[in-house]
Amino acid sequence: MEEVEAKILNINREEVEKNLISLGAEKVFDDNLLAIFFDFQDNSIKDNNKTVRLRREGKQTFLTFKSKISKDKVKIMEEIETQVMDFDKTKKILESLGLSEYRTTKKHRVSYKLGNVRFELDNYSDDFNFIPEFLEIEATEEDIYKYAQLLGFKKEDCKPWSFSDIKKHYSTQTNLS
Repeated sequence: MEEVEAKILNINREEVEKNLISLGAEKVFDDNLLAIFFDFQDNSIKDNNKTVRLRREGKQTFLTFKSKISKDKVKIMEEIETQVMDFDKTKKILESLGLSEYRTTKKHRVSYKLGNVRFELDNYSDDFNFIPEFLEIEATEEDIYKYAQLLGFKKEDCKPWSFSDIKKHYSTQTNLS
């Protein structure tokens, strides 16, 4: 399945949520996420623009494989995801296959849904708490721009960025100040 998304930085959370509710969006998630990213010692997964992620979303756990398709106007990834029963056992299986953890992220996510469009408000903690809260819109490219505008943003505000891009952006800003 293709995942199409864009991130909008420098948001005012209260304003975004107020606008989402006025558009008729429904809050569908409000909890913490723990994500562990895996690769082989030779970094062959990352080096091929792919990702293996184990994520706990509230009380549910998902194993996800992603492969980059495009990062031109919006980020497009091929995504294969399945729910798994046990976070720790799945982690042990991945490690038994020779995969190692290379990044762990923790964040609080509030998700809204409006039709086929998802809006994620993400706020990182721990090692990445220097990243300000941002909005991610997951939809078709056309709907991403449409809803960004309805929420008061411009097309130029929609970034096709990965976590690494956001981290680099804010690390650079932090080092400049």
